[in-house]
Amino acid sequence: MQENGAKLRYSVSTGTMIRAVLVVVAFLLLWYLRDILLSVLTAIVVASAAQPFANWFMKRLRFPRVLSVIVVYLVLISVFGFLLYAFIPPVADEIVRFTATLPERIENLSLISEKFGGSLAGERLSSIITEKLQNSDLVGSLGAFFSGAGGNVAGTAGALFGGFFTFTLIVVLSFYFAVQEKGIENFLRLVVPSSHEDYAVSLWQRSQKKIGLWMQGQLLLALIIGIFVYLGLSIFGVPYALLLAILAAVMELIPIFGPIIAAVPAVLLAFTMSSTVGLAMIAFYVIIQQFENHLIYPLVVRKIVGVPPLLVIIALIVGSQLAGFIGIILAVPLAAALMELIEDMETQKDLDRKSPHAEA
Repeated sequence: MQENGAKLRYSVSTGTMIRAVLVVVAFLLLWYLRDILLSVLTAIVVASAAQPFANWFMKRLRFPRVLSVIVVYLVLISVFGFLLYAFIPPVADEIVRFTATLPERIENLSLISEKFGGSLAGERLSSIITEKLQNSDLVGSLGAFFSGAGGNVAGTAGALFGGFFTFTLIVVLSFYFAVQEKGIENFLRLVVPSSHEDYAVSLWQRSQKKIGLWMQGQLLLALIIGIFVYLGLSIFGVPYALLLAILAAVMELIPIFGPIIAAVPAVLLAFTMSSTVGLAMIAFYVIIQQFENHLIYPLVVRKIVGVPPLLVIIALIVGSQLAGFIGIILAVPLAAALMELIEDMETQKDLDRKSPHAEA
């Protein structure tokens, strides 16, 4: 009897060690293949974004699925290329002009700060920034980068996705997932153990819906705020209105802190013109923020969004630190899936508490 117990303990111990080694090997393999895994996850997100448009072509125009997906991808690539060619050259010109006139504007800002009793701080700020600009080739670097980006769309896209190979892999995989009916669900069934297939597919479908609602709300909000900021800056005569409006639109994707970050350069630029314009810009951004919080956000975003702002902030920070630009792309989808998983766990806990076995 004792010998059997000893053998059993030895067998369990050996099995546990083997499982631990396999887990470590699996994690090492996942880390080694992390770039490919990130590309696959990004392709799933892109395919999920393309599927609603493809379904529209299939239902309204009676296009075959393959043709619908091809049309969607051609339209998306064309729009992306048009935006690059339309916005990068003027934005590059504004950045170059901004950096060229930055020392003068800092000097103006220091003069204004003297009027408010901050002469030493203003002079110190002006001298530090001017010295840094003189010791660096910031203007040349920015000009070379944006001129190259404006002249080579594929190169720009490749740089954003960490290389042309990664970009191509994402496009091909996402097209493959989108062109197949239930392509993502079939992929999940392939990689997930059979005992968890149905739950994994259900979790993804619910997460996909939440992701789509969040993206619709945020893009619409960014478009509205970008237009308002551009019109306001143009009316007040603040330079680089297009650049600052694009910054405001992009920062809207970061809840709470994004609009504040976007307002800082606009207000500083306005103060280099005059203290009156600077104060007017502060009032303008406060009005925009109140307009967004009390009218646009409740009417546009809150009714359709499905991801809490705090979770978005944490996900964006973690994603950018772990995987850079691709991590930012995957941050909200993974956060949505995590939120659905947590809600399922809470639901299961409630069911366990209410079950007859738990009461007994």
